Amino acid sequence: MTTRRSPFHDLRPRLFDFIPGYSLSHLRQDAISGLTVAIVALPLALAFAIASGVAPERGLFTAIVAGFFISFLGGSRHQIGGPTGAFVAVLFLVVEKHGYDGLVLATLLAGLMLIGLGLARLGAFIKFIPYPVIAGFTTGIGVIIFSTQIRDFLGLNMDKVPGDFIARMQAYIAAGPTMNTSAVAIGLMTVAIILTIRKKLPRMPAAIVGVVVASAAVALLNLPVETIGSRFGGLPSAIPTPQLPVFSLEKIQTVFPDAITIALLAAIESLLSAMIADGMTGERHKSNTELIGQGVANITSVLFGGIAATGAIARTAVNVRSGAYSPVSGMLHALFLLLFVLCLSPLASAIPLAALAGVLFIAAYDMADFHLFRRLMRAPGSDVLVLVTTFTLTVLVDITVAVQVGVALAALLFIKRMSDVVGIELGMGDEDTLHEGQTKAATPHVPAGVEIYKVGGPFFFGAADKMAEAVGRTGGKPKVLILRIKSAPFIDATGIHALEEILHRCQKQGTVLKLAGVQPAVHKALDKMGFTTELGGENLHSSTADALKAAKKLLA
Repeated sequence: MTTRRSPFHDLRPRLFDFIPGYSLSHLRQDAISGLTVAIVALPLALAFAIASGVAPERGLFTAIVAGFFISFLGGSRHQIGGPTGAFVAVLFLVVEKHGYDGLVLATLLAGLMLIGLGLARLGAFIKFIPYPVIAGFTTGIGVIIFSTQIRDFLGLNMDKVPGDFIARMQAYIAAGPTMNTSAVAIGLMTVAIILTIRKKLPRMPAAIVGVVVASAAVALLNLPVETIGSRFGGLPSAIPTPQLPVFSLEKIQTVFPDAITIALLAAIESLLSAMIADGMTGERHKSNTELIGQGVANITSVLFGGIAATGAIARTAVNVRSGAYSPVSGMLHALFLLLFVLCLSPLASAIPLAALAGVLFIAAYDMADFHLFRRLMRAPGSDVLVLVTTFTLTVLVDITVAVQVGVALAALLFIKRMSDVVGIELGMGDEDTLHEGQTKAATPHVPAGVEIYKVGGPFFFGAADKMAEAVGRTGGKPKVLILRIKSAPFIDATGIHALEEILHRCQKQGTVLKLAGVQPAVHKALDKMGFTTELGGENLHSSTADALKAAKKLLA
């Protein structure tokens, strides 16, 4: 007797694959890697929160709560979740437009969307977003992150950083005379330390060393540099209790477009991170399970005072290189960060904002892979158009618009390429056989009054009009028109509509239309749409040779 599997068996979190046989040695592996990742994640969580326009502790809450649930319920063995640079531009604008409450509501909706995508098994389709779109908006996000940190890096005296890129640059220029040389020195020192450690001691957590040294320098030399404590009043020493936001239908409608963007970015970045981890380890993640875990993590994150989260590529790579055995490593990384909040949060008040800006300068440069961007500029013209359009809209307009326009433009260009592949030619074409056993040399003569058109490629809406035009250009009015569609693996409603137009034109001029070499999938579609009945079953033929025989009988 076979046991029946649950329909949700394929959505089981990866963690449960490692529970049987989990040992103390495995726990030791996961604890070491979890601690390493927590040290790397600490300054990034603070910096990404500040860059997103919210208090620094919200980044820690996100890394703790979302980081735990992404590992606990996700579909990747090594994924580390938390606040990331990809969200900075989006969250900054959402907070500016709707406040933190609006961000909470948008993230809750995005979490529900992610769960829905996972339950609908749509995880695999997220991977089909064209690479020029991803490269365009990630490079654009890197530029935006860099631009939002100029105030803190230079120590400029500004009340607020504008959300618009052009206005932001103009405000920096206007505030240029207020530049703080001490802040610049601390920022440059942080960047120099990070780059040096990366080159000389790649296993050492460069960001945390840079921040610690910068904080010590500010404290010992009593430098006039703004810190977390002077701007935000320090960090809390506890996790807040969960709270639901106040919302209304009108508020939901207002933040809904932003929720779509958050969900899309969370899905893309998390699955991209999981794929990179798979490439490093030879594992295979479960994309639909990952989306569900990401959805739950985002919902719980904002309920506990956090912000939107996703899979973090750099932290996930550190987790892999540190020897993590299972998702327990990611859960322990969250618990180590919780211990920091409970025990060491007062120390964070001394962290200079210029140092965090230096950390984000490095993160922005890593995200904006200009080497890859330059290489993609040598791609085919249509890909360059998508890349540049997405990048420009991300920086100058809005990332929501950028992703939507980029995907739509890439889809249109793909349809154009596919339609260009479809060949419509008069005659029998270059096929070697017309039916089994009959060679080209034995090709029967096409009598006067018969025309044959060969359709090569999928018969879909992008090629339907092309075929109708080609057939419409025929000079005379043949007695029999044969469409050879053996090379068409499928046909859609627009293709069938084009066939109907050709059939009606043929009927008006007294021409008999015949289809030759109809594939089973095409035959089924024609039957369902009623075209077979309209054409007449006697005009459907398995080969061109059979269609020619029938045409000769008609002519006789």
